[in-house]
Amino acid sequence: MNDLDAQIEALLFVSGDEGVKLAELTAATEAEADQVMETLQRLQTKYATDAGSGLMLVKHGQQYQLVTKTELAPVIHQYFTAPITSNLSQSALEVLAIVAYQQPVTRIDVDEIRGVKSSAMLQKLVLRNLISVQGRADEAGRPNLYGTTEYFLDYFGLDALTDLPELGTAQTLEHLQASDQNDAEVPLFKETESAFTSDLLDESETN
Repeated sequence: MNDLDAQIEALLFVSGDEGVKLAELTAATEAEADQVMETLQRLQTKYATDAGSGLMLVKHGQQYQLVTKTELAPVIHQYFTAPITSNLSQSALEVLAIVAYQQPVTRIDVDEIRGVKSSAMLQKLVLRNLISVQGRADEAGRPNLYGTTEYFLDYFGLDALTDLPELGTAQTLEHLQASDQNDAEVPLFKETESAFTSDLLDESETN
């Protein structure tokens, strides 16, 4: 694998379920568009013909995306239906808290609040049926909008979203992001994260 192959493979990986456009790959790698296209075609062939790989490269519209091969669906299902307490990391609970309080939200919204990429965590929560895609945002690229599911309510013993734990004096994360006081972001987010993730962990331990 050459350097451009490795760069593009890495970008495909971190883009997660949102995928990445040819123009974005070209800009990030500073390579010519035809070089990037050749690399994408080469990677697509490599994944398709390598029986030892569980991935394949697909294109949906203008987005290129790494996905798992369909024949591996049973083992993936087995993994994501294992007991929730052994698989949901603190990062996943953090993302779940953001979606629960801010829904509907896009991946970019979640990324901006957390300060790190959240695509993998969102995908895990979707596969867990704790959140789902509930439409597309009316903005450039029409990104997916995420919200919680009925199973989310059932699992945590909630009748409705209005039963979510109170955040004390903290206002919404949306209000925080609109604030001009950049240094206020950390403490308010920490309060939100602590309030909800602690509740989730407590509920998990009782199930």
